[in-house]
Amino acid sequence: MNSQRSLSDESLRLITHFEPGDIGEIIALHGKHYYEEFGFGLGFEKYVARTFAEFVCQFQENTDRIWIAKAGNEVKGCIALVHRDAQTAQLRYFITSPDYRGKGLGKRLFLLCMDRIRIGGYSQAYLWTSANLTTAASLYLKAGFRKTEERKSTNFGVPMLEQKYTWQPTGI
Repeated sequence: MNSQRSLSDESLRLITHFEPGDIGEIIALHGKHYYEEFGFGLGFEKYVARTFAEFVCQFQENTDRIWIAKAGNEVKGCIALVHRDAQTAQLRYFITSPDYRGKGLGKRLFLLCMDRIRIGGYSQAYLWTSANLTTAASLYLKAGFRKTEERKSTNFGVPMLEQKYTWQPTGI
């Protein structure tokens, strides 16, 4: 059975709120994906669980955002915008499930988040990622992000190169 789906699949819906089970499923999606594809240990899943729980508990509807893509009741992708101050936003928890990769879901989620950053009047946005996530990095660069920092790390059980990307509106 082919598990690949297109974005025209009518069962895929985008929501901007949490439904029962979403929090755990988003954490699990991160934990499984980064273990299976990059060998990240449980330290990564613990990090996502802790920081995502903080995000959910401190969520402010007027400044924070979440976009969750679901097929039926199953999370297939998400991205979050976390306000850091009146001028700065952070993109976090950007992921798509393997059966929806290469179909435009990641790009769609990312563009929704970028639209909200622009509408929100932020003068800066940033995100942290890993150097091996080249497909996502190409999205960031096309949207005007610049790589502004790199640091070697073994925080998640494997050697990696963490990268910070920063965006500012053109003309600033």
